[in-house]
Amino acid sequence: MNTDIPSNNNRFLRALRREPVDRTPVWLMRQAGRYLPEYRATRKRAGSFLAMAKNPDLACEVTLQPLARFPLDAAILFSDILTVPDAMGLGLYFVEGEGPKFERPVRTAEDVAKLAVPDMETELRYVMDAVRVIRRELNGSVPLIGFSGSPWTLACYMIEGGGSDNFSKIKAMALNAPELVHRILAVNTDAVIAYLSAQRAAGAQALQVFDTWGGVLSPTMYREFSLPYLARIARELKRGDGTERTPLILFGKEFWGKVINFEALAEAGTIAPDDTKLFHFVDTAKEGWEVVRKFYDLPVVDEVLRGD
Repeated sequence: MNTDIPSNNNRFLRALRREPVDRTPVWLMRQAGRYLPEYRATRKRAGSFLAMAKNPDLACEVTLQPLARFPLDAAILFSDILTVPDAMGLGLYFVEGEGPKFERPVRTAEDVAKLAVPDMETELRYVMDAVRVIRRELNGSVPLIGFSGSPWTLACYMIEGGGSDNFSKIKAMALNAPELVHRILAVNTDAVIAYLSAQRAAGAQALQVFDTWGGVLSPTMYREFSLPYLARIARELKRGDGTERTPLILFGKEFWGKVINFEALAEAGTIAPDDTKLFHFVDTAKEGWEVVRKFYDLPVVDEVLRGD
């Protein structure tokens, strides 16, 4: 497959490169299953979320569904951030109404010693195959975003064994056995770099790191347990040069301005200094959809806002 097909709509990539655009792309954080009936139908047909994510054709189908509804500027790979620890052997599964769980959480030095970077074209080949299929089906219409969880966010799930209201287990380990947490984060960082690199090689045209749970850390702990590993990714991930350089996006939840500011991210080499003044955040999904309704006359937006 030719991964060098140019995107006909490259507004998103131009914006990321700080080039002039006719209008600013807006990022909406919204899970497809909560609003698209066609997504729910595909999931029912597949039997489970993981069955969809591990089937490249179904992952492609779900990735393209929002594009059939909305005039979007990019597509994002349908997958899950926990594919990486699952490939490390932790045994990912989903409980209805509770979210992701791991059969074998990481709690001891022995557990940590077993961790290793998975092979991207064996254990995680289904993700790379999905990227390749999606790029082929997009045929240059819009760019494709690949992604990974951040080392810290992955560690939260790996140590807690799933989601958590307070992340007490990883916080306790960070205070009582910080060397174990740093060993986990080091392996996770190596894995994230390899994972994003493989997605780029398969055809992803922009890459995003989700530091979803960075906001559970205090400023001091964030600077110790998340920021250095994000900086390593920014430094070591090979993304090309010049206009061919693949953009790298950092997504954080509930910590902008509270835990760490953009200037600190720039100082760490995680974002470019010029990017510190380019961001605007929408606080809620409803607010985001209100932005969409302002610019597009799309009946499905009113359905979403009503909760249909």
